[in-house]
Amino acid sequence: MDSLKTLKIARNGYIVVALIICVLGICLLVNPDCTADTLIRVLGLIFIVDGIIKMIGYFSKDFYCLAFQYDFAFGILMVALGLVILIHGEGYSQLLYAVLGLVILMDALLRIQMSMDARKFGLGLWWRILIIAVLTGVFGMILVIDPYGGEGATMTLTGTAVLLEGLLNLCVAVYTVKILDRFSVPPGQQE
Repeated sequence: MDSLKTLKIARNGYIVVALIICVLGICLLVNPDCTADTLIRVLGLIFIVDGIIKMIGYFSKDFYCLAFQYDFAFGILMVALGLVILIHGEGYSQLLYAVLGLVILMDALLRIQMSMDARKFGLGLWWRILIIAVLTGVFGMILVIDPYGGEGATMTLTGTAVLLEGLLNLCVAVYTVKILDRFSVPPGQQE
């Protein structure tokens, strides 16, 4: 498969997974009575698909090399966590929230760094990624700490963190992944 097709698959996959994550976050906000067992199954599947997309993205030829620069190792981690969650997740709901919070926090921190790199590249919308990454990181950290303790409040917090994570990934895919075919002229080299 050529690199342009690989990049398109990665970018489109990133966008689809980000939208699915946003929908999951909204569902958790609208229905905080969702059971942890249902959430475990859905998150396990999302982690696996997201990890595969991240690994495909890492091997694509993105013009700026920003969005996917940390995604090989993170993709492997997501697939491994997804499998562990699906196989051993039931009965570990409290641990699930902490793991989910750590994954969200880690991704947010990597995206903060990526937004700084995007700024160096001169991408005008780098600050949007930074703002959403900081907000996402805060909610990821709160999810790890879980000061609320109640199941309904925890689901609402989880829904907010998941929604922000989806929005963050959507912004990254839209703002930083540039697909240039052989007829495109790279930015800065236009006449």
